[in-house]
Order: sequence, then structure tokens, then C-alpha cells
Amino acid sequence: MAMTLRTDDELERALTALAAAEGISRQEVVRRAVLERYEREGHAARVRESSTRLIDKWGDVLHRLGTV
Repeated sequence: MAMTLRTDDELERALTALAAAEGISRQEVVRRAVLERYEREGHAARVRESSTRLIDKWGDVLHRLGTV
């Protein structure tokens, strides 16, 4: 699938530098960055869900422990 990415001078410099440093194409730099962000956001959502579930289950105990 094709996509056009509009860039400015700062992004051009960053893409070029990263691609050269890693020995990959500029397209691959963008691809990896998007996938990494996607994975991080998924992880953050799972942590939020887990935290909410655990606080619902153990919140009263944690509150008591925190006030001792």
C-alpha cells in the first residue's frame, strides 16, 4: 500500500540521520517508529486495565495499608 508522507526540514534531517546510523531506509525508520509506538500504546492500555482491575479488587486493603 502506498502512502505519501509530508515532511519538513527537521524531519528530513532526522530521518536521514537515523537511516544512515542504522543502515536502513528512511521508509524502514518510519515503519519501525510507528510499530514501536503502536506496541507501547497497547502496553500502556493493558497496564491501565490491569491497574484498574487490581485497584477495584484490592483498593480497600491498599488504602488500609497506606494509612497504618
